[in-house]
Amino acid sequence: MKKVGMVSLGCPKNTVDSERVLGDLTASGYDLTPDEKDAEIIIVNTCGFIESAKKESAEAILDMARNKAEGKCKKLIVTGCLAERHTQELLDEIPEIDHMLGVKQYPQLKNIIEDDDFTNRNHVATPAEYYESYTDRLLTTAFYTAYLKISEGCSNRCAFCIIPKMRGPMRSRSPESILAEAENLAQRGVKEFNIISQDTTMYGFDLAMKDGLIRLLKDMAKIDDLQWIRLLYCYPTFLNSSLIDYMAVEEKLCRYVDVPLQHTHNEILKKMKRQETENGVRKMLDELRFKIPDIALRTTFITGFPGETDDHFKHMVRFLGEMQFDHVGIFTYSDEEGTVAYDYPDRVPEEVKIERKNILMECQKNIVLRKNQEKVGHTKSVLVEGFDAQENYIMTGRLPSQAPDIDGQVILEKCEAEPGEIISVSITAVADYDLVAEPTSKTVELFK
Repeated sequence: MKKVGMVSLGCPKNTVDSERVLGDLTASGYDLTPDEKDAEIIIVNTCGFIESAKKESAEAILDMARNKAEGKCKKLIVTGCLAERHTQELLDEIPEIDHMLGVKQYPQLKNIIEDDDFTNRNHVATPAEYYESYTDRLLTTAFYTAYLKISEGCSNRCAFCIIPKMRGPMRSRSPESILAEAENLAQRGVKEFNIISQDTTMYGFDLAMKDGLIRLLKDMAKIDDLQWIRLLYCYPTFLNSSLIDYMAVEEKLCRYVDVPLQHTHNEILKKMKRQETENGVRKMLDELRFKIPDIALRTTFITGFPGETDDHFKHMVRFLGEMQFDHVGIFTYSDEEGTVAYDYPDRVPEEVKIERKNILMECQKNIVLRKNQEKVGHTKSVLVEGFDAQENYIMTGRLPSQAPDIDGQVILEKCEAEPGEIISVSITAVADYDLVAEPTSKTVELFK
């Protein structure tokens, strides 16, 4: 059987798509290889969300295209968000591409791999065919952790975002398919689920489910081998009291929530076509901290949105200082053709966007340092990850308050635990965004 190689770029949602494709191909008998020179078929699953991601994806396609001449590659297939968004440009500029699929054609990949009709290169406009079952996923993450995608697309209409045009309106997966996948992954040793979608808090709206996310999480929490559930990509407007109340009592839910805010000033929020207001956000954050005092809060902000003045930005700096988030991602505004904001006036110069980003990041660095110093001397539970990929003599792990890849980690000293174990540790020191700890014989609550 032919050997297949894949390059997967972009967000965790793209990672899950890639894992489903790899599982599908493996189940059909294809051999997978990490060596691009050895692959007869190369798939590049692209990201096209912002300019930097588009550039990275284009460079990856060009890198893989060289294997048509230098390696064994007979077929180069490009799929994902960039393929969906810039189909004809890629086909015109990179003749080595044999087939182009969008985000709605992943299940068609097997047939296209066998298709020898190279005159039909553009499959993006073929009928949508989404995966519903994900039980054949081939995990590319460590065996003990997995992303669980509960819906596809987005029905919000943020002025800066192209996702609804690329991936369509929100479509929730059935609870049955999600729980079957969760059971399957737990049986394979996964202890930690990171729940993802374009808008996690809206799960079930399109299925006419009342409190759909709560109902799903209650059923998921019944899975015996599953220990940590973490919520990512929660739209602030729909993070309501019912969900907060459930988060406060469910032991398997990490005391953690990711709520992308994007901005804090009402004038910019309105231009962004966000549904929330500053007052509504403050009430939601206050309620979270009142009902779940030890909760870790992650958010993201955009600097340099069209029309953002110095006063708007200073407002965001003050808000960041007041709210004291545990984790923050800062992005400069990316001008994306096809979005509402693309035609907005009052552009902010690139150097100003970057300067504002750096100011926010410096503010947040000080906040994180203080919060980490407060953890020294405390006993926490840690998911052991093993030896660091770059520094293979350093063992690391993560707290429930640290999501994989995007937050800090715990450097484990004098630790003999195996990857995937959840152990008690004593925090002994701080290393910038990371913590240092040693195992302890004390017992702690699972998410303390």
